[in-house]
Amino acid sequence: MERKKVLIATKTYPSISQKYRETVCTAGILLNDNEQPVEWIRIYPIRFRYLDFDQRYPRWSIISANIEKNDQDSRPESYRIDDTSIQIIKKIGSDNNWAERKQFVLPLQFSSIKEIQNQGKSLGIIKPQIIQKYYSEKTEPEWSSDKQAILDQLDLFEPSVDLEKIPYKFGYQFLDGDGQKHRYSISDWEIAELYRKCRDRSPALTLEDKEKDGLEKVRHKLELDFLPKKDLYFIVGNLKNHRQNFMIIGLFYPPLIEYEQLSLF
Repeated sequence: MERKKVLIATKTYPSISQKYRETVCTAGILLNDNEQPVEWIRIYPIRFRYLDFDQRYPRWSIISANIEKNDQDSRPESYRIDDTSIQIIKKIGSDNNWAERKQFVLPLQFSSIKEIQNQGKSLGIIKPQIIQKYYSEKTEPEWSSDKQAILDQLDLFEPSVDLEKIPYKFGYQFLDGDGQKHRYSISDWEIAELYRKCRDRSPALTLEDKEKDGLEKVRHKLELDFLPKKDLYFIVGNLKNHRQNFMIIGLFYPPLIEYEQLSLF
């Protein structure tokens, strides 16, 4: 393994794993020695909620860690990490309309899903040409029996951490830079957590009404706030065993800047 610096761009909601119990996929940008962007990378698996507290890297932080190419995953961006080596160096802020974050992210932008695929890549960021609609869909309310069995396994050496099943998925239908239509769900942990927190803080008396409040808050954020007010980009990645299937693994949403024409008079 070699110690490298990585800018953390997004984390997916934890998934259940037979080997690791639960894992999180992190997408970030590999940096050179001068902290300039080199390429997108995927760090997987990480048992994020089991990391020591001072190693739980926030989004938009630069970390230093020992990493190496993942020989169990042929996708070129996939790396494994020694999670005991993680050091959080600094946080990249959102000042001046996300100017510093843009300097890292936008040089690595692709025009479309097809361009990502044509370059033999499986991960990248795109700017949708048109976002046609936001959607939410109900999914199974509980984990399947085999996944629940994995969560229920006792481990004498570490505490069990509940992993809630989010019973909805959220996403966008959009046209990319090539004019191709896509309908992608969002696996960004940030959005799942928004739903969960808004539902739990709802003053409603029934679970059904609490869920409605949570859904409405997510819709308000992703449709009524992001679409008219944010310069929205999608961090997209494909699935290891289904390379043609992409999803939105993170949202990049600096404020939309409206340029006013200056009058000479």
